[in-house]
Amino acid sequence: MKIIISGGGTAGHINPALAVAELLRERGDEVLFVGAEGKMEMERVPHAGFSIIGLPVVGIQRRLTLKNLAVPFKLLRSLSKAGNIIKNFKPDVVVGFGGYASAPIVRAAQKRGIKTVIQEQNSYAGLTNRALAKKAYRICVAYEGMERFFPAEKIVITGNPLRSVLTNLPSREQALKIFDLEPAKRTILVVGGSLGTRTLNEMVVQNEIPSNVQLIWQCGRYYYDEMVERAAHKIPLAYIERMDCAYSVADVVITRAGASTVSELQLIGKPTVFVPSPNVAEDHQTHNAMSLVKRGAAVLVKDSEAINSAMQMAVELAGDTERCLEMAAAQRAMGRMDAASDVVKVISAQNYPNCLMPS
Repeated sequence: MKIIISGGGTAGHINPALAVAELLRERGDEVLFVGAEGKMEMERVPHAGFSIIGLPVVGIQRRLTLKNLAVPFKLLRSLSKAGNIIKNFKPDVVVGFGGYASAPIVRAAQKRGIKTVIQEQNSYAGLTNRALAKKAYRICVAYEGMERFFPAEKIVITGNPLRSVLTNLPSREQALKIFDLEPAKRTILVVGGSLGTRTLNEMVVQNEIPSNVQLIWQCGRYYYDEMVERAAHKIPLAYIERMDCAYSVADVVITRAGASTVSELQLIGKPTVFVPSPNVAEDHQTHNAMSLVKRGAAVLVKDSEAINSAMQMAVELAGDTERCLEMAAAQRAMGRMDAASDVVKVISAQNYPNCLMPS
């Protein structure tokens, strides 16, 4: 089959797309990515060995700015270019993983009667996917109750596709060596995303860490130089290349609640303190986190309270072995290891429009 995959802007859209693309490539399918010019997918996708074409599409800024005046013109240019991509590549299926980058190519495919599939990572559907859902063939989701946003008859609960590296974590001993950590101490993993998160970084800087606790701290590239200057003794990392090792050795995780992060934690099972970002559409990170909190699989701290309380909460949790075990088990009960292959089943179903749903 010939398949176009689109979605980007954040790792939360790119990583699930790459997980599915890798399986399609293993089957012998031809995959082409379409992204937004200047965004991280234009670097990450070629690094994974896939071809990608960029569109000039941009998102609307939430603040009042003259940049928004260019949005409709760039959208029209993107729709025109998307039409040419489809004409030249002749895809059997076009798959959108969300974000404004996916809108032009999926819309162009729908206009031409080409089968389209949408994958929604969050528990609160994004604007792009909601706009494209009506004419989509199937909508793959990670959470129950998504008929609030999409036609119920099109929904398939697959979970969020994850990187295969997380299905077989390295040993704790190996991970301890990689991060040069002490075996007798409890380990807290603080993950602020690839660019970083001011709130979580301030939390680390402003709080003392007990002597029986050690940190793995991803402060993000944007904040790295500042954090080295302010808290070099806590060893900030701009980026964690071996996230599988970080997860393996962590006793407790403090993190934002992006969809991919939530799904990873459900798969591996790690006691978690979620600090949802307040700067996302429809507060979807809080919705993501609450899906675990309601089942006793995590705790939530508001961003406005995190600097003063999140680290203390994580330290207390790290010392409560019984609660950690219960929380990890509750997470794993929600995990979906076969999400990527189930999405591939939906994409590749031949008896369209009567698709064989994943079991």
